[in-house]
Amino acid sequence: MFIQTEATPNPATLKFLPGKVVLEEGTADFRDAGSAAEASPLAGRLFEVPGVTGVFFGYDFITVSKDGADWQHLKPAILGTIMEHFMSGQPVMATGSQARADEAAEGEEFYDAADEEIVVTIKELLDTRVRPAVAQDGGDITFRGYENGTVFLHMKGACAGCPSSTATLKHGIQNLLRHFVPEVQQVEQVV
Repeated sequence: MFIQTEATPNPATLKFLPGKVVLEEGTADFRDAGSAAEASPLAGRLFEVPGVTGVFFGYDFITVSKDGADWQHLKPAILGTIMEHFMSGQPVMATGSQARADEAAEGEEFYDAADEEIVVTIKELLDTRVRPAVAQDGGDITFRGYENGTVFLHMKGACAGCPSSTATLKHGIQNLLRHFVPEVQQVEQVV
């Protein structure tokens, strides 16, 4: 098994491409060892590597975030953990926990029913133009709400805590949405 790695715009996060599907649908974002071990055998094992502070699963990639440790020391342990997991044949997510992981990460959407048409357009733009680009960088972005011209988005994976995430939101996504949806005035990140 050959696992590729890619740098992300976030220096504290590295993207791992195992060459196979990680999650059939949706994403899973883990920020602590307790919830990770409960929901995913793989995420639980990755959190056992000293220095790992976050694990994110996309369709065909895994992003791992670290604290002060150096990648040259962490990378071999992370690669070994991913390889062992896939060779063992264990599932990435514990049975039934995929839906719970997505629900916990998503939370409730909020917007006025009168703005439904605007929200549908915003979501379509996010799904077709923004999410594929963000996934290339090892992250994900989800719609959380729309209120008084402000779009609220949640950034996950490599995008969470990335130094360039504010620029991505304010210049890239905000400009795109303003162009196609004149009602949008600004974009804000929610945690």
